[in-house]
Amino acid sequence: MISRVQLEELRAELRQRELRATPSRIAVLELIRSSDTPLSHAEAADRLAPRAWDRATIYRNLTDLADAGLLRRMDHGDHIWRFEAVRDDHSASEHPHFVCVECGGVECLPGVELSAKRSAPRAVRIREVEIQVRGLCDACAA
Repeated sequence: MISRVQLEELRAELRQRELRATPSRIAVLELIRSSDTPLSHAEAADRLAPRAWDRATIYRNLTDLADAGLLRRMDHGDHIWRFEAVRDDHSASEHPHFVCVECGGVECLPGVELSAKRSAPRAVRIREVEIQVRGLCDACAA
């Protein structure tokens, strides 16, 4: 359960980005921030199912939060958007993700940061960097 202080901080952050601090938007932001792996729309909707919000509302909130810069949206080649929080300790710095080729699970690789922007040729204008490591997760390898 989210504390009153955390709730007020989320509301303030949403309003600062000129977004309404609706209960569903707060719940989606809190869910993504509390997850240690990027979540797809389906995963977020499943986890928020007990709150009875429709899937379209959850999807709109995910895209609104990404457009406002509070979430990062990524596709790891399987045509499924996944969302992760953008915050001070996990902000715009590039970090690789591990993608399981069997189950499709995605995890951030902790403690690994890259600086591809610094080594790119001057003629290249990088907008974002996505780095993936593919293989079998522990569950699928067993």
